Amino acid sequence: MIKFLKSSIGSKQVIGLAGLGLAVFVFAHMAGNMLIFVSPEAYNKYGHALTSNPLIYFAEAGLVAIFLGHVILSLWLSWKNWKSRGSQAYTYKKPKKTKASLASRTMWAQGLVILVFIILHLLTFKFANDGYYVEYGGEKMRDLHRLMIEVFQQPLYVVGYTFCLLLLWGHLSHGVSSVFQSLGMTGERSAPAVKTIGWIYALVVCLGFISQPLYVYFFYSA
Repeated sequence: MIKFLKSSIGSKQVIGLAGLGLAVFVFAHMAGNMLIFVSPEAYNKYGHALTSNPLIYFAEAGLVAIFLGHVILSLWLSWKNWKSRGSQAYTYKKPKKTKASLASRTMWAQGLVILVFIILHLLTFKFANDGYYVEYGGEKMRDLHRLMIEVFQQPLYVVGYTFCLLLLWGHLSHGVSSVFQSLGMTGERSAPAVKTIGWIYALVVCLGFISQPLYVYFFYSA
């Protein structure tokens, strides 16, 4: 297993599978958050149903493991490729290759910015000691809707959130299509279609997320 992970092909496949799992989670998270357009009660009950489920700790532990594996292996592979290019530059002149896209060349940088964003996002929403609670049918739960409304009415947060989601769009659009390439599931004919699917998927996810702060900031009224 260690030998497999140390190989470039093995690392790419594990990174891709982990990224695919994260992509599925991101879509589910976006879809759940769209309940903000329904009602405060629907949104709060959704959040409470997730956090009060005893299986949430196993799910979070698995998600953290997948995320750390994706990040660590990605950075290790980027460093390995950078080191390899540096050593090869003194031994021979590499043949010309098709220039990689900006998204593919900056995947590691995008990932680091997204990592910082996720940490700040968790501190703001999951671990915030806001003291906001609401009661429905005799059951007390966190008023996450109120917290989200307050946060998304801050212009700097809305701008930063939108910027990070645009980075996520680039990360997902390239990453999702690359997964199938790393697993050897795309050929010359299917590659354009897979790339388009990845682009559309990333667009749907990111527009869904971005619509929430824009709605709160520009249109929401209590």
